[in-house]
Amino acid sequence: MRRNKQKYPEVTVGALIKNKKGEILLIRSPKWGNRFTLCGGHIEMGETAERALKREIREEVGLEIKNPRLLKVYDAIYPKEFWKKKHFIFLDYLCEAKTGKPKLDGREATKFIWADPLKALKLFIDQYTQQAILEYLKLLMHKKGNQRIFK
Repeated sequence: MRRNKQKYPEVTVGALIKNKKGEILLIRSPKWGNRFTLCGGHIEMGETAERALKREIREEVGLEIKNPRLLKVYDAIYPKEFWKKKHFIFLDYLCEAKTGKPKLDGREATKFIWADPLKALKLFIDQYTQQAILEYLKLLMHKKGNQRIFK
């Protein structure tokens, strides 16, 4: 059994990144059982959540993002898909890709895919990525019409 010395939940940020075609970016992560997941990671001491989000995206996929908006906050208590026993608090953001093609770091991500959000739900994804995509789809349905999601 995996040992856990964690005393407090780890607060992390994740990014549901949208491109100009309306596709979302997913990465394949060895830490999540080679499932597709959102880019992101932990918040360092003294770092704001938004700054951590931008740093993690640059480190993992070499992208710059714009217009980050909080999408969903939830607990992930000992997720079965994660490689070790941990309790996370996820702060997932919706944002736009400001720069071009992702460049993987090779450690955190082994592959990337831009996918239509509905089609992304059919991929091998973790339950938390699924929740974030569903939240985004609800937002799209709610904002349908003349309103825009991003200003």
